[in-house]
Amino acid sequence: MQRKILNAATLALVLLVSACSWLPEQIDETKDWSAGRLYSEAQSEIASGNYENAIKNLEKLESRYPFGTYAQQAQMDIAYVYYRQGEQAQALAATERFIKLHPNHPNVDYIYYLRGLINFNDKLSLFNFMSRQDPTERDPKAAREAFDSFKQLVDRFPDSKYTPDARDRMRYLVNAMASYEVHVADYYYRRGAYLAAANRAQVAVRQYPDTPPAEEALYVMVRSYDALGLDKLRDDTEQILKLNYPNSEYLRGGKKKGKTWWQLF
Repeated sequence: MQRKILNAATLALVLLVSACSWLPEQIDETKDWSAGRLYSEAQSEIASGNYENAIKNLEKLESRYPFGTYAQQAQMDIAYVYYRQGEQAQALAATERFIKLHPNHPNVDYIYYLRGLINFNDKLSLFNFMSRQDPTERDPKAAREAFDSFKQLVDRFPDSKYTPDARDRMRYLVNAMASYEVHVADYYYRRGAYLAAANRAQVAVRQYPDTPPAEEALYVMVRSYDALGLDKLRDDTEQILKLNYPNSEYLRGGKKKGKTWWQLF
C-alpha cells in the first residue's frame, strides 16, 4: 500500500515538472534597456501614478547599473515613490539608506526634507501642506520626529531651497505639539483630574511659551487651581494670563471664538 502511494506521489511530481516545462518562459522586455531608458520609463510611470511599475524599473536600474548618477537618482526616486504610495516604513528606510551611502551628495538636502515630509505624514502636495485637521489628532511622536528631521535640514543646509518651507513646517509642528498638551490637559480637567490638568498645562506653557495654545494652557491652569482651592496659584496664574494676553476672551470666562490657530493657514 505504501509503495503504491509512493509511486503515485512520484508520478504526480514528474507530471508537475513536465507541466512547468510546457509553460512559456517569461521574457523581461527590459533586459536590454539602457540606464537612461529605464529611468525615462520610470519617470513616465511616476507621472501616470503607476508607482508599482515605477519602483520595479528603478530597482532594475539600480541593480543593473549600480554606479553613476542614474543609480543615485533612482535611489532618491524610490524614496519619493514610496512616500507617494503612503508606504512610510519603506520610504524612511530608503531615505536613511541614501543619507548613509551619499552623505555629501549635492542633493542630499532634498532627502533630509523628504524624510521630514514622510514623518509629517503629508497627504497633500509638497508645498500646499497646511491641512484643516485638528493637530491634536496627530501622533505627537510623529510630530517630534518630523520636527527633528526638518531641524537637521535647517541646521545643516541653511541656504537650501527647501529650508524656508521646513521652517514653516517646524513652526506648525511646535504649535501642534503645544496644542496636543493643552488637549490632554483639558481632557483631564473635564474628568475632574484637576492636578493632572494643571501639571499637563504647565508642560505646554514651559516647553512652548510663545505658541498660540499657551494662552489656553494658562486658562486651564487657572480653572484647575480654582477647582483645587489653590487660590494664590490661581490668582498668580490669572495675572500672568492678563499680562501676556490682555484681550484674551478666556478672561471673560469663555473660550475663544472664531478660527483656531491651525485653521488660519
